[in-house]
Amino acid sequence: MRLALYQPDIAQNAGAMLRLAACLDLAVDIIEPCGFVFGDARLRRAGMDYLGHVDLVRHVSWAAFRPVVPGRLVLLTTKASIVYTDAAFHAEDTLMVGRESAGVPDAVQDAADLRVRVPMRRGLRSLNVALAAAIVLGEALRQTDSWPAEMGE
Repeated sequence: MRLALYQPDIAQNAGAMLRLAACLDLAVDIIEPCGFVFGDARLRRAGMDYLGHVDLVRHVSWAAFRPVVPGRLVLLTTKASIVYTDAAFHAEDTLMVGRESAGVPDAVQDAADLRVRVPMRRGLRSLNVALAAAIVLGEALRQTDSWPAEMGE
């Protein structure tokens, strides 16, 4: 399983998701351009000393990323009709979050093999992308029994 960040806007969120990926032993794809300089101090502060533990691949564009996605592309989006707990995840899935400011364009929505959402209280727009990623990744890892081995195992 992989985590993909589509043109992330906020360094702190990207850093938090990289730290999450390090702890869950997930590879990460970053689809550029980013809304910040990749070596930004805010990214390093949020990712702490975990950034060196992430298998990270940076892609110069959506066009460069799309052909290399292994397995299905699962998009986390508020526009999805399927709640993430009703979806069947596969160990080869790449879960992707969109830009904090704008999500993903329609062409990217249409390219996703599966679109899922986290149910929320009516009238509120969206969760923080890092929180949404953590929630859905937890379920996907549970379903596929893909949790990382813990220390001492």
